[in-house]
Amino acid sequence: QVQLVESGGGLVQPGGSLRLSCAASRSISSINVMGWYRQAPGKQRELVASFTSSGSTDYADSVKGRFTISRENANNTVYLQMNSLKPEDTAVYYCSTILPTRRFWGQGTQVTVSS
Repeated sequence: QVQLVESGGGLVQPGGSLRLSCAASRSISSINVMGWYRQAPGKQRELVASFTSSGSTDYADSVKGRFTISRENANNTVYLQMNSLKPEDTAVYYCSTILPTRRFWGQGTQVTVSS
C-alpha cells in the first residue's frame, strides 16, 4: 500500500513553468513504475510522463521537450517539471504507481494555464 500526495499546481500564464511534486508514504527506491497522468474536463485521463519498468522515461508526444519527470528516492518524491506551458495543458494532474499489481492514485492537483 502507498499514499501519494501531489502538490505544486496553480494558475500560470502561457509560456510559464510549474513544478509538481508527488510525495509517497513509503520508500520508492524499489518502485520502478511511477508516473504522472492528467485529466482535462470532458476528456479521458491520459499518461503524461512516467518511469517505466525498465527504468527509462516515457512521455506523451504533446509534452515531449517541455516536461521532465524526475525522482528523488531519498525523499520518496517524484517531480514533474513543466515548461512552456500551454492552455491545452490545463487539467488535474495525478501521480500514480503500481504495487505490485494494484494501481494507486493521488488526489490530484489542478493546473490552469491562462492569461
